[in-house]
Amino acid sequence: MITEENIILNNLQIEQKIKRIAYQIYESNSDEHEIVLAGIKEKGIQLAVKIGKVLETISEIKVILCEVTIDKKNPIGSVATSIPATAYENKALVLIDDVLHSGTTLIYGVKHFLEVPLKRFKTAVLVNRNHKKYPIKADFKGISLSTSIKEHVVVKFEENKTTAYLT
Repeated sequence: MITEENIILNNLQIEQKIKRIAYQIYESNSDEHEIVLAGIKEKGIQLAVKIGKVLETISEIKVILCEVTIDKKNPIGSVATSIPATAYENKALVLIDDVLHSGTTLIYGVKHFLEVPLKRFKTAVLVNRNHKKYPIKADFKGISLSTSIKEHVVVKFEENKTTAYLT
């Protein structure tokens, strides 16, 4: 249950973080004509869509959205993308997820994209929890948060209201 006490970021704060991340992505890719925003399925792709909308309003860069499907319980298995590898080959790509917990999902997503030559490769998350078990970092992040291992960060995307909270 969401209460005022466990909210990390409210809708306005999340919109501000998304805008800032979009500007950072634009600054890092200002010489590009197009960029691939690869969002990890469910919440990562929702975040990628929001970042993409901002990017398209602040720049001339064409945004290509790519949904990345990773089995979070067994990430060593196959990783699938909604577009063929040729669509992101030799392009700038940002791998996006909502929360960087242990880094497991992100590292296997990175591994998948390393099998294709890319022009530039970055990562972005809304919340970085600082409990990584793999040597992975978010190049663009909305907020870094020190939490206990028992706490869980949830980002809830609803129509016109996104919230990040602790459970």
